[in-house]
Amino acid sequence: MKPQITVVQSTQALKNPSESPLPAWRPAIFITGAASGIGRACAELFARNGWFVGLYDVDSEGAAAVAATLGEGNAISGALDVSDPTAWKQALADFWTQSGQRLDVLLNNAGILTSGQFQAVPLPRHHAMLDVNVRGMITGCHSAFPYLQGTPSSHVINMASATAIYGQPELATYSASKFAVRGFTEGLDLEWSKFGIRVSDIWPSFVKTAMAHDYGRIPSAKFLGIRLTPADVASTVWVCATDKQRMRKTHWTVGLQAWLLSLATRLAPSALTRLIVQRIAR
Repeated sequence: MKPQITVVQSTQALKNPSESPLPAWRPAIFITGAASGIGRACAELFARNGWFVGLYDVDSEGAAAVAATLGEGNAISGALDVSDPTAWKQALADFWTQSGQRLDVLLNNAGILTSGQFQAVPLPRHHAMLDVNVRGMITGCHSAFPYLQGTPSSHVINMASATAIYGQPELATYSASKFAVRGFTEGLDLEWSKFGIRVSDIWPSFVKTAMAHDYGRIPSAKFLGIRLTPADVASTVWVCATDKQRMRKTHWTVGLQAWLLSLATRLAPSALTRLIVQRIAR
């Protein structure tokens, strides 16, 4: 199904960058899952800092509503099911035209979560998490490659999670999907370095988004608390996207808890790490 597109600017579709009303140097970011939560916070932050922003979500009306707040000429929005290659193709083509033929950052933020004891969660929900969190990211990167290659010093940022540091009980499939994001990011960053394309991921601990209603019931979230806001994560995404001095840094933790857990898994024996995670999850 062709995604609905809303362009928050008065110009017609542009054939090449020389016809664009946007400055040739203006960077552009394409964000999935942009209608709310972390995606929305990232869209707002990048727009405030002068970037052209593409907001894409299965909730096209929500994405359009956010885009309308970012100012005329600053954003484009549309519907996007990230597991659909055809939808990706259309959304990227429209974004490329309206951004002045730039894709500086692809932010694979879209994700879903269902918590609970593994056997109690319906099997279709397990499959859905893999479809969105993993297949959607892979499809996005594969579809966006020619646009990234056509933009100097482009960057892919994948939204992972602190659950990619050590698997979490009652979030087993979600953790698995974020481990896949981690491994994919590491491999693709090495592979695409020859094209000048960076690939990084973001590891927040529990964040106050709509997902909090779901994972807020699990023991580890109760023990650690839900301390981060979408703005906290957006700030890390901003630094990841713009800090050229650490351009080869691959993994970016968000919050003290994620940083400490990451450090512990690197320094402590695996048996001790397992014991700590098991205790937190009681």
